[in-house]
Amino acid sequence: MTTPAESRARAKPSELEPVFRPVTELGGIGTHMSRMLVKVAGPEIVDMLWHLPVALLDRRYTPKIAELKQACVATLELTVDRHEPGRGRFPYRVRCRDETGFIELIFFNVRGPYLLKQLPVGEKRLVSGRVEFYNGLPQMAHPDAILPVTARDRIAIVQPIYRLTGGLTAPMLDRMMRAALVRTPALPEWLDTGLQRQRAWPDWRSAILAVHNPESEADLLPTTPARQRLAYDELLAHQLALALVREQNRRSGGKPNVGDGRLRNAALAALPYRLTGAQERALGEILHDMGDHHRMLRLLQGDVGSGKTIVALLAMLAALETGRQAAMMAPTEILARQHLATIAQIGERLRVNVAVLTGRDKGKARTQTLAAIADGRIQIVIGTHALLQPDVVFLDLALVVVDEQHRFGVDERATLTSKGQGVDTLVMSATPIPRSLTLAAYGDMDVSRLDEKPPGRTPIVTRTVAIERLDEVLDGLERAIGAGARIYWVCPLIEESDESDLAAARQRFAVLHARFGQRVGLVHGRMKAAEKDAVMAGFVAGELDILVATTVIEVGVDVPEATIMVIEHAERFGLAQLHQLRGRVGRGSAASTCLLLYAGPLGGTARDRLAILRETEDGFVIAEEDLKLRGAGDLLGTKQSGMPDFKLADPVLHGDLLAVAADDARLIINKDPGLTGKRGEALRVLLYLFRRERAVRYLRSG
Repeated sequence: MTTPAESRARAKPSELEPVFRPVTELGGIGTHMSRMLVKVAGPEIVDMLWHLPVALLDRRYTPKIAELKQACVATLELTVDRHEPGRGRFPYRVRCRDETGFIELIFFNVRGPYLLKQLPVGEKRLVSGRVEFYNGLPQMAHPDAILPVTARDRIAIVQPIYRLTGGLTAPMLDRMMRAALVRTPALPEWLDTGLQRQRAWPDWRSAILAVHNPESEADLLPTTPARQRLAYDELLAHQLALALVREQNRRSGGKPNVGDGRLRNAALAALPYRLTGAQERALGEILHDMGDHHRMLRLLQGDVGSGKTIVALLAMLAALETGRQAAMMAPTEILARQHLATIAQIGERLRVNVAVLTGRDKGKARTQTLAAIADGRIQIVIGTHALLQPDVVFLDLALVVVDEQHRFGVDERATLTSKGQGVDTLVMSATPIPRSLTLAAYGDMDVSRLDEKPPGRTPIVTRTVAIERLDEVLDGLERAIGAGARIYWVCPLIEESDESDLAAARQRFAVLHARFGQRVGLVHGRMKAAEKDAVMAGFVAGELDILVATTVIEVGVDVPEATIMVIEHAERFGLAQLHQLRGRVGRGSAASTCLLLYAGPLGGTARDRLAILRETEDGFVIAEEDLKLRGAGDLLGTKQSGMPDFKLADPVLHGDLLAVAADDARLIINKDPGLTGKRGEALRVLLYLFRRERAVRYLRSG
């Protein structure tokens, strides 16, 4: 039977109904325009409200023609003097005047009858647009507004400029935006009263109207009270949702999952090296969580080659010591089988049964594996999305390890953990993010960091080489192959583009194949998984000397024998991505080299990026430097970062607000875990407003 509290949690607040309607309801929108609005903003009216202006068109300057001295936006009162129709490639010109001089209005591909109606000879018109000078004479190409002098009040003196998409004009979007703003409801106040008063923030509706009606360039800055308030709303919704998930996880009855240490001690004795201090610290944090009565949700964040897999294995062995099972999920089959090779080697010594389950496993072999998982004979199972299938049933699952966590959604993690009782979760990421952004990305998790590399790893020598020296590079590779080296060659594109002169992977493969023969392979994102795996397997086995690839090899591939990484047009890659690619070499004891081929002249940012990569191999330092160079916009725009897609907030520019929102969310959960008080009811509206309905389901009923 549904309780009143559960009904409240499921029902979308009625106040939001006007903005959670399709954009087609704004009126005058056909199928084509609807598609364009969805592309530029989103499918619902609320998405229009989040589509903020990026610039301003200020028409307040109203000079006489003689006062125009430089390019500018101006609104002029003109008398139409004469029309000069264009012929062929020449534009249509309309000569206009005032008492101080003349100006020409220029039109391309516009019909004469239309212009004669808009600009009748001898009549006065208000004309607004950008004035440019040609041979010292003022011109205005395609004015933004042409109106009778009596309709002066119809010109938007200050007009916001929005990001557009092909086929969607500024007047179209402006008209739709005005219609959306009319629907903006007044909402209950969810902000802490003291914070709102201290920051002098307006209410939500006033803030929305203010950001879409800027009066000056200063109103576009992210530090204005209206923009700060909206950014904080989004950050608070995000942090509150994470806090609710975390609270639900804490309450949902875990079990102590740490045994007597016999398997862990045996595994440590079998290792040819000692754990680093960072590995011991992270393992201690993980085992502490696993030994608790609450379920663990912890992120193990480690740079490339920092030894995450062995820490995860020791955690799984701790679960096995209690007589239970563990599972590890990886995003690709090749990565799953790579983990199998590492883990099974130690598992065999400990008499621990380890198996792999991927989409490739079919028929009798798969049936036998499923049966062994179900009756507990297989203690550790490593797999891909195949682990999520309903017929994968565990006898007693205790721990789930998710590798490259940003490649999996919350639902997928939840599906796997639901296959056991009180299952602990350890997620791993090899993509370091700046500490300042940890709250935004991982606010629902405890975080352990591996910031040391295991002993025996030789530093990677990183060099920058101009693309003009390609022949020298190829000569050097030929000598390296003769000495037994294996080489990655990474290109940014798959095939030639009319818009770019970048070397394509297929073209580079052809060049290298012509010189080095059959021992050159090619992998890229458009290949079928089986084809890609076959080529990768050939490289791993030493059947190929050179692997030409796009960035599909960025994360997870482990070939210790590969000692040379060539990245072509390195200036076009992001700093964090270059670091991930470089991390594919230097994974054994042999000296490794990364060659960054660039096409000059380099811009300042590209030069700084390559210099940073030469100077350090510390992924956390590189992440911080990448943030300084690019800002949050580009850094957070990639799925590889694992960052949420914020519409209004910038976790760097609004970093102070992110910390305040995290503290506020914790306080809210401590005071009113069911969000049943006056502010709590308003916060439910906030969660729905930012589409955090999932979090509402975690609210305590009753």
